[in-house]
Amino acid sequence: MANAYNQRRRVVVNPQDFGFLSRPSFFLSSSSFLVRMDVHRSFSLMRFMAEAGLLPSPEEELKRELVIQKLKKIVQKWITKVAWQRKLPENVIRDASATILTYGSYGLGVHCSESDIDALCVGPWFATMAEDFFIVLYNILKGRPEVSDIHCVKDAKVPLMRFKFEGVAVDFPYAQLQVMSVPENFQSLLRCIKFWAKRRGVYGNLFGFLGGIHLAVLSAFICQRSPDAYLSALVMSFFNTFASWPWPTPVLLQDGMMQTVEDVPERRSLMPIGLPGSPYQYCQSNITRSTFNRIRAEFLRGQNIVKEILSPDSNWDNLFEPYGNAYRKSYSRFLKIYLVASAIDDLGDWVGWVKSRFPSLILKLEEIRVSCDPNPTEYVDTENVDSESSVVFYWGLNLGRSINFEVTSLEKEFRNNLSHGYKGVPGKMELGVVPAAELPTIAQYPARINTRRIPDYDQQRVLVYSRHLPSYFVGYAASEGDHASL
Repeated sequence: MANAYNQRRRVVVNPQDFGFLSRPSFFLSSSSFLVRMDVHRSFSLMRFMAEAGLLPSPEEELKRELVIQKLKKIVQKWITKVAWQRKLPENVIRDASATILTYGSYGLGVHCSESDIDALCVGPWFATMAEDFFIVLYNILKGRPEVSDIHCVKDAKVPLMRFKFEGVAVDFPYAQLQVMSVPENFQSLLRCIKFWAKRRGVYGNLFGFLGGIHLAVLSAFICQRSPDAYLSALVMSFFNTFASWPWPTPVLLQDGMMQTVEDVPERRSLMPIGLPGSPYQYCQSNITRSTFNRIRAEFLRGQNIVKEILSPDSNWDNLFEPYGNAYRKSYSRFLKIYLVASAIDDLGDWVGWVKSRFPSLILKLEEIRVSCDPNPTEYVDTENVDSESSVVFYWGLNLGRSINFEVTSLEKEFRNNLSHGYKGVPGKMELGVVPAAELPTIAQYPARINTRRIPDYDQQRVLVYSRHLPSYFVGYAASEGDHASL
């Protein structure tokens, strides 16, 4: 599998691309050594992100880029109008800002031609959802010739507008920050934190980890507290804040707002994170005790690493080191989850279905007092005759006193869970406990992929999503002469 981290592109980083670095008076007015060091660290982090392929490239779909750019201009005019309507001071009207934040499949860069755009509208404290978003902005959008099929969904768990912009479907919720304007480093911070979460193996709601909406709220919370901070300072604040956060105290963007309705199931979450734009409900979460411990350990690790960034000769590589490099050394035993489909064309749907049921497997392990570390990496078992239509997961186990736990009964119960509701041809699922020596190494994994003649990741391919879990990206459709890739 191509690895953007290990095969970095040579990128020329232009300070004008990074907002705060492009102001003419910036370097003249920033004589403080600490400020200059902060700028240097921020610039080095942006360079790292560019070389790792995280920054937008010219090859991205032009049409969707133009849609986002036009929406950003519309919401900026909208927020200026709202500030004027509220008779705010001239300087507030001049400096007021709102922006668009993409998430979901488009935000992750795994969208297909039919995918909609999940675009979060982020505005300042004075722009309310009920009046300014659902009335003022709605009427502005409705009057645009590019917009069609617009309607408001006010009673959903996440209230939003839905519409088509130049034929592209857009889901459009709103988040209200308690600041005068949206910090310009918000998107850079979120992009950076998402990359960290994916590299460190704590990204993915199906595995009990943090999803995109969780990271967006956590990043917005940091920006809300330090709206004028530079990027490197925001990253440091992120880890310093959440490494010592008194969970399960909720993280809420609407400080001081009374909760009149309780989202009871999520209120019991180990990591409750408030939904943007709603003071009453929390982001849906599958976080369990096992994954909570892993996430918190990664926050603590990040906190220790960002302390080292203060030294002049440090870099950002350690923060983003792939978790897989040390994964096999962290546990002596692993739960092997072997999945095989009846035909290679059915593999994507079968894997998607099983992954949607992983939270129940994690909870069952915890019921028998086995803590697990559910690694989302999908491996290929080439030694098996069914390797062309199979996928293997390896989860680290902390067996404790349950070192001889009965995996057969666990497999039987999980198989029974999988049998309810699946619409396709069910495949096979087997569980087993294996030693660390059986795990594929980082060096072996790309070689195994290549033996299956899977095309390089930089080739043009069609993305495929599970029929049973539409938001789950299961792989790429094979071109003629190639096997389907995972």
